[in-house]
Amino acid sequence: MKKITLLAMVLLTSALTYAGGYRIALQGQKQLAMGHTGVAVINSSELVFFNPAGLTFLNEKFTVSAGVNTVFANISFQNAQYGWYTEDNNSVSTPFNVYASYKINDRFSVGLGVYTPYGSGVTYPTDWEGSHLINDISLSAIYFQPTLSVRVNDKLSFGGGPILAVGAVNFNRNLDRTTTNVEGERANVTIDDSGITAWGYTLGMMLRPSEKLTIGVNYRSEIDMNAEDGEADFQNLPTGVAPLFQNVTFDAELPLPAELTVGASYAINDKWLVAFDYNRAYWNSYEALDVIFSNGNESLNPRNYKNASTYRFGLQYKATQRFTLRGGYYFDESPVQSGYFAPETPRNDSDNFTGGFTFNISDRFALDASFLYVHFDEVDESYNYYQENGQNVPFSGTYKNNAFVPGLGITYGF
Repeated sequence: MKKITLLAMVLLTSALTYAGGYRIALQGQKQLAMGHTGVAVINSSELVFFNPAGLTFLNEKFTVSAGVNTVFANISFQNAQYGWYTEDNNSVSTPFNVYASYKINDRFSVGLGVYTPYGSGVTYPTDWEGSHLINDISLSAIYFQPTLSVRVNDKLSFGGGPILAVGAVNFNRNLDRTTTNVEGERANVTIDDSGITAWGYTLGMMLRPSEKLTIGVNYRSEIDMNAEDGEADFQNLPTGVAPLFQNVTFDAELPLPAELTVGASYAINDKWLVAFDYNRAYWNSYEALDVIFSNGNESLNPRNYKNASTYRFGLQYKATQRFTLRGGYYFDESPVQSGYFAPETPRNDSDNFTGGFTFNISDRFALDASFLYVHFDEVDESYNYYQENGQNVPFSGTYKNNAFVPGLGITYGF
C-alpha cells in the first residue's frame, strides 16, 4: 500500500519541464506570483523552500500554506527538409506544495515542506520521427524537508535542514530507426522504477539591515538519484534475439543539481514591496543519461549541460486589508548546449510572466492565486550524439514551446 500511495503522488506530480532542464519552478502561490522571488521576502511558510532562515521572522505562531498548479504545455517539432511536423500529446499535470511553520519562541522556529522541484513529462506520438530518442518520459522527484530556523538577533537569522528526495522514472523509446518484429511493429524498450530515494540538504541566511531592507541567501545541495535493478521491458523484438532480453533490469543515475540563490527585497512603504532574486543552477553535473542493462547492453546518451542563471523580479501591492496584488517576471537561461537538444527537454531560453493575488477570507484564512505564462525562444537545433553502427546520426529540427500555468492555494495562520 505504501508503494501504491507513493506511485500515485508521483503520477500526480509528473510535470512538463518549463524551467531550465527538468527544473519545475512552482514552489508557492505567493512567491510564484512575484516572479518566483522569495529568498528575501517574509510572507508565509513558503519560506521553508525559499529561505528557511526567514521562518523565525514570521509574525504568526503557526502557519501552513498548501497549493497546486495546473500545467498546460505545448511542444511542436518541424523539419522542413524532410517534411516532418509533430506535436506532443501531453496531458495536464498538477504539481503541488505544502509548507508548515511553528514558532517555538522568539529565537527558534521549525518547519516542514513537501514540494516537487524537479520533473519531466513529455509524450510524443508513438513511432514519430524521433522515436529512436524518445516516445514518452515521466520523471518526478518529491522533496520532504524538515527545517530549523534560528534568530541570532533582530537583524540576522540562519536556517536549514535535511532533504529526503523520492523519485520515479518511466521512459520509452524505440531501439533504433528501423528494427521491427515479423508483424512490422517497431522494437522498443520501456524502463520503469519508483521509490528511488536519496538525501541532500538546504541552508539559508537572512539579514535585515533596516525595517525596509531584507537580504537573503539560500543554497540547496545536489542530490543524485540512482535507479538500481529497475524493470526493463523490451517489446516487438525480432524472434532470433528476443530470448536475450527477457527478465532484464537496468541501472541509471540522474543528478538533481545544486542551486544558489541570493536576493533582496525593499518595502517602499506600507503598501509596496519590490524583490529581486538571482539564481545559479549547477547543471554541469548532468553529463549523460546512461542506462546500463543487466544483459550487458547499454544505452549511452551524452547531455553535457552547462550551468545556468535565472534573473527574477517581483512586486507586491497591499490594495486593501483583504486584497494583496502581485506581479513579476523572470528570465531563465537554458542549460542545454548546441548539438545536445534531445527531444525530452528541447527548450531554449525563456521569458516568464507571472501575477496573482491573496484574498483574506478571515483573520486566519486566506486564498492565494497565481498564474505563469512561459514563452520559450524558438530554437533550430539538433542532437548529434545518437549512434548506430558506430556512427553519429544527428536528429535536427525547429522546436516551439510554451506553457500556461494557473495555480490556487490556501494559507492558515494565527
